[in-house]
Amino acid sequence: MGITQNYKLNTIQWYPGHIAKAEKQLKEQLKLVDVVLEVRDARIPVSTHHPQLQEWIGNKSRVLVINRFDMILPQTKQAWIKWFKRQGEVPYYTNAQHGQGVPAVLKAAQAEGVQLNERRKSRGMLPRPVRAVVIGFPNVGKSALINRILGKRVVESAARPGVTRSLRWVRISDELELLDAPGVIPLKLQNQDAAVKLAICDDIGDASYDNQLVAAAFLDIISYLEAVAPELLPKQPLNERYKLDPTEHTGEGYLHALAEHRYKGDVERTARQLLTDYRKGFLGQIPLEIPTQFSGEE
Repeated sequence: MGITQNYKLNTIQWYPGHIAKAEKQLKEQLKLVDVVLEVRDARIPVSTHHPQLQEWIGNKSRVLVINRFDMILPQTKQAWIKWFKRQGEVPYYTNAQHGQGVPAVLKAAQAEGVQLNERRKSRGMLPRPVRAVVIGFPNVGKSALINRILGKRVVESAARPGVTRSLRWVRISDELELLDAPGVIPLKLQNQDAAVKLAICDDIGDASYDNQLVAAAFLDIISYLEAVAPELLPKQPLNERYKLDPTEHTGEGYLHALAEHRYKGDVERTARQLLTDYRKGFLGQIPLEIPTQFSGEE
């Protein structure tokens, strides 16, 4: 049962034309590659997986990258690693901002190249570097990962108005070439529960949503997780930060109480501040999803 399903949110405004264009661009990028580096957000590793992704990728190799592992506790990370293993997946955890975990991702991508060239050799073709692209939802850290992988190899191209930069491959090693533009997954989600979590984590880009409803949903998620898996969260994150105990409140009730307590009754300002504090890590390492919620899924 979704935590946020009680909210008649109409959270995200979808733009079908925009989605169609993004999907077309993604498919064109995918035609050119051998390996897909799929980047997800460690706080919401299920909600940042698009249900159509496998259909788009087809039989290409995929390396699963879970970014921002610094935003969850080590025990939460371990619980997810076990969960992914049961799904037959090996997740590579990164903190792309600081480069942690990136060498292992490169190694995994290059290993796919060995298999590719075995197949080429069997057909009488010459070996070549494996071609990879980084894809994922907006704001999950794709660009930071690309920058870490590319290092100093990229020369800034001149920004000339009206000139569309063509797709560019950058040789990372003898075994690997990377497309230097990230692939953005089109945001056509039917699942409002996932949409709310994407909004909380700021993984929605330019989407339009109601801060107060999203902040209230966020507070309800924290309350639920504290009840079912307190060991995966910091102790009393809201009370620690705001000196206001949430125990007796619903998410909406706490939002209004916090507005009175700290922000002169301004609920909108309170909602924005709460979401900003979470996104910047000021509330501690709080996941919005835990493996037991998905034990029967995927």
